[in-house]
Amino acid sequence: MVDADQTFVIVGGGLAGAKAAETLRAEGFTGRVILICDERDHPYERPPLSKGYLLGKDERDGAFVHEPAWYARHDVELHLGQTVDAVDRAARTVRFGDDGTTVRYDKLLLATGAEPRRLDVPGTDLVGVHHLRRLAHADRLKAVLTSLGRENGHLVIAGAGWIGLEVAAAAREYGAEVTVVHRGPTPLHSVLGPELGQLFAELHIEHGVRFHFGASLTGITGQDGMVLAARTDDGEEHPAHAVLAAIGAAPRTSLAEAAGLALADRADGGGVLVDERLRTSDPDIYAAGDVASFPHALFGARLRVEHWANALNGGPAAARAMLGREEVYDRVPYFFTDQYDLGMEYSGWAPPGSYDQVVIRGDAGKREFIAFWVREGRVLAGMNVNVWDVTDPIQRLVRSRTAVDTEALADPHVPLESLVP
Repeated sequence: MVDADQTFVIVGGGLAGAKAAETLRAEGFTGRVILICDERDHPYERPPLSKGYLLGKDERDGAFVHEPAWYARHDVELHLGQTVDAVDRAARTVRFGDDGTTVRYDKLLLATGAEPRRLDVPGTDLVGVHHLRRLAHADRLKAVLTSLGRENGHLVIAGAGWIGLEVAAAAREYGAEVTVVHRGPTPLHSVLGPELGQLFAELHIEHGVRFHFGASLTGITGQDGMVLAARTDDGEEHPAHAVLAAIGAAPRTSLAEAAGLALADRADGGGVLVDERLRTSDPDIYAAGDVASFPHALFGARLRVEHWANALNGGPAAARAMLGREEVYDRVPYFFTDQYDLGMEYSGWAPPGSYDQVVIRGDAGKREFIAFWVREGRVLAGMNVNVWDVTDPIQRLVRSRTAVDTEALADPHVPLESLVP
């Protein structure tokens, strides 16, 4: 039973936390809502950090989830620049890290997100070594790319995942020289496989990016605190005026772990274990967004998804669960990217080894197509590249779990909607 005397605390001021607070008010919760954010910026979305804002095409405050005045207007107590260093489950309190103040909760949501993985090599303390996870990171990196472009400087990027490739595209648009060092044989190899990974390689090579595949950084050299070069484990040395570590992110689980909450195995992606309603092993504590490892009945697996849509939808789902709504969180994973003149959306989940065929509909050579990852005729995932307004039928194909005619799936003249049972 939820009443006006209850206090709901949200730890984490990203998209998931901010949308959870919004949903609590939209669903009629009149109790106390406390949103604690360890950054001094108001809650914001992360895609602009490597896309529009980094490119200088969007304003900084365009990343904010709500205008700053929204929180007071909706009676959401927003604590900026504050950390929580302990959860006392027995007393149902959280403790602020700066002054030790405690706040009691009736329900608690952990939306602590993820943090960039660090390069464990000599030279990472140099001024020109960067990560991209927070708005402050994007502020600095935007200034760096502007300077590199003006001076024909060199950027070395460790990692050819989504962040690495998006920053590479932005850097080239600024005019910087770019080298991407990646352990795999193609970009995004573990996500898209070799053929489609190669498509992204060719896209970037056409725009002047140099790739060094099958290698990892072993050290960064500098002088007077500034970066001069980056070395790889095969003996190569690449000139560099800046280095970006884009080797993935790790869920921020230390608070949950210290509180004794169940965690997922690192081999499965880590994160805080939650059930289908985003409840942790403590019935009064929930988790959502990048930090949550949730069971997905459609795929028969436990997923931890680090994409915008998971935060956008997971925060509200957790809020409704905190209010006692019996709602299962089973959204089809979705993400998107924009690189140069290529726009892409991906729906579904198809890890390596889960599919037996990739079906292409359209012209991959012109980069106007849809790719489907298929197992025994069932669509596990679909990626539309420069083809639009097809996310809904792709997601319905994924949800159907029914075998389709793969020849019809590949035929652009057969409407996708006709293939959905």
